[in-house]
Amino acid sequence: MSGYKKAASMGTAVLAASVFLSGCGLFGNDEKKEIDPPQNVTYMKESEAGSLEKEHGTKSEGAAKKESEKTSMVNTELYLIDKNGYVVSTTMSLPKTESVAKQALEYLVANGPVSEILPNGFRAVLPADTGISLDIKDGVAKVDFSKEFANYKKEDELRILQAVTWTLTQFNSVKEVRLQMNGKKLDSMPVNGTPIKDGLTRNDGINLDTTGAADITNTRAVTVYYVGGSEGNHYYVPVTKRIPNGKADNIDAIVKELAAGPSYGSGLQSEFGHDVKLIDNPKVEGGKVTLNFNESIYGSFDDKKVISENALNSLVLSLTEQAGIKSVSVQVKGKAELVLENGKKLSKPVTRPEKVNTGSF
Repeated sequence: MSGYKKAASMGTAVLAASVFLSGCGLFGNDEKKEIDPPQNVTYMKESEAGSLEKEHGTKSEGAAKKESEKTSMVNTELYLIDKNGYVVSTTMSLPKTESVAKQALEYLVANGPVSEILPNGFRAVLPADTGISLDIKDGVAKVDFSKEFANYKKEDELRILQAVTWTLTQFNSVKEVRLQMNGKKLDSMPVNGTPIKDGLTRNDGINLDTTGAADITNTRAVTVYYVGGSEGNHYYVPVTKRIPNGKADNIDAIVKELAAGPSYGSGLQSEFGHDVKLIDNPKVEGGKVTLNFNESIYGSFDDKKVISENALNSLVLSLTEQAGIKSVSVQVKGKAELVLENGKKLSKPVTRPEKVNTGSF
C-alpha cells in the first residue's frame, strides 16, 4: 500500500473501515460509542503512561518528546482533488493552532504546507500563493481571498466551492460560508462566473451527478458515498445525486442509489448488489435508523451472512449525512445476524467516525 510522504508520518494510519468498526463496540468495546458526524475537531489523546512509570520509573527523554509531539497535533479533514477529479476528504494530523479552521484552508493551497503530505494522486484545490483571512461569527465563516485566488482553471471552479465549504463546515462553529476577494463580496466566481449564494452550505452538494434527472427543478439532492481508489487503497467519495421529489423517504432513496451504483465511467464503485432492497420501511428512533434488508445484502461471500466492510461503510456514511441520524442498525429478514469479513459479528449499531478517510491511499 502506498503511504503518505515522510512528513505525514505523524498522521493517523488506520484505514477508514477500521475507524468505523472500532468506534462502535465491534472489537470488544461493550459500550456503544455515540459519535457525531464530522462537525468538530478532535485532538489526539495523550498517552496514558501511569502504569509505565510505576514499572519503569520516569519516562525517557525520547518517549516524553514523542508524546509531546502527538499531543501538539490535531486531526483535520482537508477536501482535496483526487486523480479522477473528485473532491474527497483526507484526514491529516496538522500542527495544533488557535485557528484550526484558517489552518485547514491554508492547507488547501497549492505549493503550500500541504505539498509535503499530499496522498498519492491527490492535489491541492486553491491556486498557489493565495492569501486567506477568515472571520467566524454566529455560524457564518467569511473567507477573504487575495487576488491570486482568481488564478485557477475554470474546470476547478465548482471543486473549489465544494472543497472550501465542506472543509469549513466540519467545524461546529461553521454552518455556512461566504466568500470575498480583496475585501469585496463575491456574487459569482471570478473565472467561470458560477453564481454564489449568500451562504454556501453542504446542502449545495459535492461531486454533483445529475445523470437521469431530466427535470432538475422537480428533484432534491441526497449525498451518497461510493468507493474510490484501487484494491488495497480504497477511500470513500461523496457524490450528490438528484432524486425525484415524489420519493418521500430519503433513507430508502439512498439505499436504492447505492444499489444502482455510480454512473458509468465514473471510476467509482459500489459493493451493493443491484438487487439489494429494504423489505420494511426504515425505522428512526433516538438518532438510530434500523434497516431490514433482503438477503442480497450479503453479497458474494461463501458464508451468506457476511457483509462487505466497504458496503457497510458506504451505507453508514451516506445515511449519517441525513439530519438526525447518528447510527445505523442492519438486519436481514428481521434478524441482526450479519458478520464482517474479519469474522466479527455486527451485533450493535454502527456510528459514523469522527473523521473520514484516515488511512494512506
